[in-house]
Amino acid sequence: MLGSRLHQPGWLSGGIHLVIIGLAIHSESPDVWPYALVTMSAVSFFAWAANYRRYRQIHDLPTSRVASAAQGYVELSGKSKLLPGHPVTSRLSSQTCCWYAFEVEEKNSKDQRRTVDSGKSVEHFLLVDATGQCVISPEGAEVLTKQHKCWIESDRRYTEWLILEGADCYAIGEFSTKSANVVGAREERADVGAVLSGWKQDQQQLLQRFDLNKDGKIDVKEWELARLQAQREVRKQHSEVQSRTVEGVHLLCKPRDGRFFLLADELPDKLGARYRWWSWAHMIIFLGAGSAGVIML
Repeated sequence: MLGSRLHQPGWLSGGIHLVIIGLAIHSESPDVWPYALVTMSAVSFFAWAANYRRYRQIHDLPTSRVASAAQGYVELSGKSKLLPGHPVTSRLSSQTCCWYAFEVEEKNSKDQRRTVDSGKSVEHFLLVDATGQCVISPEGAEVLTKQHKCWIESDRRYTEWLILEGADCYAIGEFSTKSANVVGAREERADVGAVLSGWKQDQQQLLQRFDLNKDGKIDVKEWELARLQAQREVRKQHSEVQSRTVEGVHLLCKPRDGRFFLLADELPDKLGARYRWWSWAHMIIFLGAGSAGVIML
């Protein structure tokens, strides 16, 4: 569990507490500690609320199947898979994966490490279950992964986190379905042109349908009428094709209303237990550090 990385605000897992303690120790003044403890207590209160809210969302939201998921905020569970023809390669180790994040740290003259490069992938990949597949857009997600690598070369430390193809894939986000047969304006114009070209091959039939003033030729207004009729017929054909489409393209991405967006290579029971553990830990710190800080003040 400790080898995992939760790509979210560090204060949710207690990272900022270490910073506060380090600053208090560095100050070498006992007068700082009451304020440090009160600050830790305040941070833990908000971290408790955030972790508990995530635990409740994982615990209370039912798992949907891709093929029958409702449009909107959903929870999905399946296996991760690369999009065909779209390989993703990790930045540091060049390993094929569905998602990666990396960090490069360098030692300075004081033997302290500072981050000199970092980033994460935003390439789409698939979540696949027994009923279908959904495209995952990971941009803006909190990501929890068990795949973690760390190595040192010279004065630099390299760290990489991966979601591998075929791993368990759990996701909470905004689900939407687009028709697989959406026709663009360019395609429509091409089809309308093809219909009009076909009609021109039978001039007698064309005159019979659109020569309204019976002068033996198609003028500009009559040709516009023919074009509009061809457009209606093309749109009707496209609509009939789309109505026969059984499955569209499913997409899961960051909710537009700012709600929790999570990707993980663990099952929801383990994830929920992790957030619940952190919520209890922060509640204990909130009560303990707060009480000690107030007494010292």
